[in-house]
Amino acid sequence: MCRRPTTARAQRLTLFTNHFGLPALTITELYHRRWQVELFFKWIKQHLRIKAFYGTSMNAVKTQIWIALTVYVLVAIVVKRLGLRRDFHSVLQILSLTLFEKVPLQQVLTETRALIDPEPARNQLPLFDF
Repeated sequence: MCRRPTTARAQRLTLFTNHFGLPALTITELYHRRWQVELFFKWIKQHLRIKAFYGTSMNAVKTQIWIALTVYVLVAIVVKRLGLRRDFHSVLQILSLTLFEKVPLQQVLTETRALIDPEPARNQLPLFDF
């Protein structure tokens, strides 16, 4: 269904199409759904920070979007449960800097000292065991 304007004045839109057999409300609904898809991809570009796709097949792109969405939701859950007052972007930055450290998540996100003056590599996992 096409949504009607919520204001008292109705807005008049002119939509162009080459599907002359379809009713006007169907064309309007198609435009509305297309706009929702555009808004979704705009949100993805702004929030998920996907720089490039590593695969170009439909399955690869879907997988990478799902992974990015999952990370976004998990970080949002952590921020909510810990009651953090930091903005979402700074939490993602902190997590990316401390990815391989053996430090409790709550400690990393609540203490800024750990990022400014980190201890020597005592907390870091060894990459190679020689």
